Amino acid sequence: MCGIVGYIGKGVAQEVLLDGLRRLEYRGYDSAGVAFHEGHQFFMARETGRVGNLAQSIQRKCSSASLGIAHTRWATHGPVTVSNTHPHVSYDGKFIIVHNGVIENFFSLKRFLSQKKIEFTSETDSEVLCNLIAYNYSILQSDGDGFIESVRMALSKCSGAYGIAVICLDYPNTLIGARRGSPLVVGLGEDANFIASDASAFVGRAKDAVFLKDGELAILTGTDFRITTSEGQEAQAVTQPVDQISEEVDLGDFDSFMEKEIFEQPLALRNTLRGRFGDDGTTAKLGGLEGHQDELRNLDRIIFIACGTARHACMVGEYLIERLARVPVEVEHASEFRYRNSPNVGNSLVIAVSQSGETLDTLEAVREAKTKGLLTLGITNVVGSTLARETDGGVYQRVGPEIGVASTKAFSSQACLCAMLGLALGRMRDLSPVDGRSIVDALNGLPNLVSEVLQQGEQIRELAMKYANAEHLLFLGRQSLYPVALEGALKLKEISYAHAEGYPAAELKHGPIALINTECPSVFMVEGTELSAKTIANMQEVKARKGPVIAIVPQSVEIPEGSADDVFRLPDAHEVVRPILANLPLQLFAYHFARLRGLDVDKPRNLAKSVTVE
Repeated sequence: MCGIVGYIGKGVAQEVLLDGLRRLEYRGYDSAGVAFHEGHQFFMARETGRVGNLAQSIQRKCSSASLGIAHTRWATHGPVTVSNTHPHVSYDGKFIIVHNGVIENFFSLKRFLSQKKIEFTSETDSEVLCNLIAYNYSILQSDGDGFIESVRMALSKCSGAYGIAVICLDYPNTLIGARRGSPLVVGLGEDANFIASDASAFVGRAKDAVFLKDGELAILTGTDFRITTSEGQEAQAVTQPVDQISEEVDLGDFDSFMEKEIFEQPLALRNTLRGRFGDDGTTAKLGGLEGHQDELRNLDRIIFIACGTARHACMVGEYLIERLARVPVEVEHASEFRYRNSPNVGNSLVIAVSQSGETLDTLEAVREAKTKGLLTLGITNVVGSTLARETDGGVYQRVGPEIGVASTKAFSSQACLCAMLGLALGRMRDLSPVDGRSIVDALNGLPNLVSEVLQQGEQIRELAMKYANAEHLLFLGRQSLYPVALEGALKLKEISYAHAEGYPAAELKHGPIALINTECPSVFMVEGTELSAKTIANMQEVKARKGPVIAIVPQSVEIPEGSADDVFRLPDAHEVVRPILANLPLQLFAYHFARLRGLDVDKPRNLAKSVTVE
């Protein structure tokens, strides 16, 4: 959630910060603000709404300052108002802060500061932290390190998560950042340094990046930097080239990032698959799993931990891995896993899946698993992310930046990698070479099949036009298509705000059928297996109650007349790729459904791309 960007150097900060905010706006777009250090005073501008509102506001007063911080907000404490918009200035006017995360004990800190006659102008926990820094600064009797020490002292009193950037009126050549539980990265350029919640904020401007670890502080000047621990000890800075971390993002000829990312899926999947099959063509070769073969061969169970769309991809993986490798698989909500006392039975593997690699619930679940001595692997799309650094091994998705809040190409890649993992584990255990080769062939053919489905996008747009006035929809499927039903319903909810639910098709008669009427369309995914007849029977039950039915069906499956109002045909395909193909028309349906309602599919209300708070 939220985006932070800071700049210190010899150039002008204003355009750098605004450009950085635009790149980070997918992380939060309730409001945005910027603050500059202009010699003996601060200049600050804040606006509710999009970054464009802020840009128009400060055009009237351009700043030539070379030190500044900026923020785009996803509201946690307090409603979306100018007073709650970041940056926040301290009660004495000496400090300005931008903050991601949640200070869980902010109320007790605020009460302490109020007893010192310190007044507040916002409802945020972030202003409390800013005022605590200022209070510490006022009582410190130290010399040149007063700024750093006041920040360090304040953070030692905070519970919860934070990623912050702070500037001080008395220190015109210093920018401080710190993190615990919320991502923060330092960018190193020529005659300038940066700090941001995502390296994409300074792509093209910085050459190298340093990802801060929990508890670390970064002290930046325009020409130098150093990293310390929360206790003040010097920490080693590990740099990575920025061009290996992030990529420039461009809409190209598309109207939205969601549309662009839907149609990028053939290329994205080719990148996911590239170089990841064994020389004999019977198994997957996932480099991040090397060194763990003995542990993987002797697994007693796998536990996936993930949230939202990533969790649905893991549920697809559950069906495929149990089918191919015959290993028991559980899929946990990451937000629940860390608070349960799940029995640790036998040799267990925990696989954490997060596109950003910064989802706080997932990271905390990984830490809990490691505390219990479990092997942890990660599937993520972001090189250098916290998940990539904290797991014992893992696999990068390699699909390029995903900017649209509603995940599309990331889901396909995650489901694909789960299938590849099932293949690799199956071949380690008892899956035959013949079966392995057929799965490799199916996966290699997946990008072309995805292209074939996407070429039918106009048919999906016509379906969306037909049903765009519906306010309630059901999505239903069996086995590995049940999580696809969940994902289809989630996509529609996320970007169109229509009410949608996903269910196993066999559960229809156990409650959901009560919702069926002429105004509630049901979208059925038909498997193309021996279960197809049962799913078609469920469709007929809906039709008998005058409910509209949309069927997503493999080409070779016959649909009896009168069983569906609309039929969308998928190419016949191997079971390991069917879930990915079945999800494509649901992505397009949600996209067109929302656009027909005049909604911004890239920035749906109340949502942000990366959830870095609980």
